Amino acid sequence: MSQNEKATTRTGRPMLRSSSMNGGSYILDHQQYRPHQNNSGAIDDIVETNLDVYQTGEGSVEAARTFRGIPSSQNSLRIRDSSIIHTMSHRSCQPGPDEPGKLVATLFYNSRNPRHPHIHPDSTHASSPDQLPPQPLLQVGLSPTINMANYPLEPPPPEPEPLDHLYGPYISQICLGHFLQILNDLQNPYQRITSSHRCLDSQVHPRVMEITFSPPPNPDYITLEELRRHETIWRFEREWNVEVVLQKEEIWRKHKRLAVFDMDSTLIQQEVIDEIAREIGVEKEVSVITARAMNGELDFGSSLRERVSLLKGVPSDVFERLKPVITVTPGARELCKSLKRLGYKIAVLSGGFTPLAQWLATSLGIDYCYANNLVISADGKSLTGELTGSIVDKERKAFLLEEIARKEGIPLKQVLAAGDGANDLLMLGRAGLGVAFNAKPIVQLEAPSRLNSECLTDILYILGFTKEEQEALLEDD
Repeated sequence: MSQNEKATTRTGRPMLRSSSMNGGSYILDHQQYRPHQNNSGAIDDIVETNLDVYQTGEGSVEAARTFRGIPSSQNSLRIRDSSIIHTMSHRSCQPGPDEPGKLVATLFYNSRNPRHPHIHPDSTHASSPDQLPPQPLLQVGLSPTINMANYPLEPPPPEPEPLDHLYGPYISQICLGHFLQILNDLQNPYQRITSSHRCLDSQVHPRVMEITFSPPPNPDYITLEELRRHETIWRFEREWNVEVVLQKEEIWRKHKRLAVFDMDSTLIQQEVIDEIAREIGVEKEVSVITARAMNGELDFGSSLRERVSLLKGVPSDVFERLKPVITVTPGARELCKSLKRLGYKIAVLSGGFTPLAQWLATSLGIDYCYANNLVISADGKSLTGELTGSIVDKERKAFLLEEIARKEGIPLKQVLAAGDGANDLLMLGRAGLGVAFNAKPIVQLEAPSRLNSECLTDILYILGFTKEEQEALLEDD
């Protein structure tokens, strides 16, 4: 090889080029990969930081020339090693006996609620001379006030600038690159990460992506629970309008055998007690207490007794009249059918009431059903406003989950649980995978993982099933 040929030799870089993504690669899309410099994790540091030096294939260091997008002998494409190794999924690759385990991050793009910058009035056209253009919205705490009680002690922190409107309303290559850089920055002591990804729903514009990476951050520096709540992960989610579910990559992640669900606002879209209260015109009083109890502001047991006392006199056939009103959550039937085909046992543990819980369990093919029991008057015509038996509160739900798992001989690692209220938190924490589904704010903060979605079958993505595999589970024999 001549001296001139050696001078132009450079180290090869793996690219994110694949049929699973739309476009070329992260490198080609942005002309020159600029590695992270200041540990802030901001996307600007990845795309816009200027390089002072780069390393050539022969190990020498030279001044970097700006790449203008058209390589030539005077302006060649030169890329500095980014310290991230990204490969496509290799199903047979497993860590060795002395190597650390792997983590799996499932990214969901929130397509039902895209975030965009506020539109400036001068950039829009009114549809008529009499119609005013839209006004930009102010953040809470920034609007003028003369009330000292509302005066902020300090300006609220700025929201991260949304980026999905720039790079596409899906999980783009630049979004993937940003996430890998964040993971790379969390290594202490530093270790180079290796990662692979799978697009679970679409090969062109993926809304759900599974990223496997190794090694995980040092648990002495940051545990998995702390990583799930880390500020840089939160900012990434806000910037790219995604949700990140982090799990250990192990055999139990995909091969679970017991699924436990809350009923109200999980398997169905209503709160049953509020629907009963509507029958006698006390819905407002009951719904206020329900909202506070579900957000953890009130003790569930005492608040339930208080609400039930307001139901005295409701006709005892109210549950029959409610059955046509109840709306099953989209995807609940399909999820239960898929899980049954996979050999799951399914349970519903409800803070609601037995008649509707049993009806729903029969409708969805659920194996176990536990809920609260209302007392009916001696003549059988109305509710007395009292409860009988054990209240299915958060402690009872956690106990029943463990009892069902023990009875079926299923380890807790193979249990999936989903719920939305504060009375579900203990249950979510005991399960191998606990998912806060469209949950109350306090639950989303404290649950092991969260998913805000219109369809319950999205839980199957967290278990590692692709869209094609989910469709196969629903096919008739």
